[in-house]
Amino acid sequence: MATNHLVLSGTITRSRSFHSPSGIAHSVIMLEHKSQCYEAEMLRNVYCQMQVIFSGERFESVTDKLKIGVDIEVQGFIALQQSRNGQNRLVLHAENVELKT
Repeated sequence: MATNHLVLSGTITRSRSFHSPSGIAHSVIMLEHKSQCYEAEMLRNVYCQMQVIFSGERFESVTDKLKIGVDIEVQGFIALQQSRNGQNRLVLHAENVELKT
């Protein structure tokens, strides 16, 4: 059995919502994470940006709150997504979200 679970907190820097051709509601945000973590007994500044996708009815109650500048914590799984220009990136598919502000 393989495990694929990620918890990431940060600030929303981009946000958009749409419905797929099959009628499923989606919200896509860019989450910016900044923190400090210890690695090899040394404090390291950590920074990343990750696209997060919220799909389905379960997130419709929070979609209007997923705005630029809002701090959130997201739990979900990561998957590879290929952009239109052929570049691969990891994307977080949300299973749970908590608003921090």
